[in-house]
Amino acid sequence: MLWEVEVVLENKKAARDPVGETIKRDLLAKKGYDMVTNVRSGQYLRINIESNDEQQAKQVVEKMCNELRIFNPVTQILTILNVKKS
Repeated sequence: MLWEVEVVLENKKAARDPVGETIKRDLLAKKGYDMVTNVRSGQYLRINIESNDEQQAKQVVEKMCNELRIFNPVTQILTILNVKKS
């Protein structure tokens, strides 16, 4: 069975986020966006994987991201947003 796994990688709260800081600064520089108090950037991955079931697909993607260092667990958070049949 083919599954689509959506993953978000984002910096932990304590880690600097230069991209988010730049976006916030640029939004604040534009009139009317001074209500923006914080911006955090991240990465979005959509991974298609063959697996017997949803739980196995999720586990394989988490393991893959850790073992292949697709993200840094010291500075980043990995969140699986969605797992669905593809």
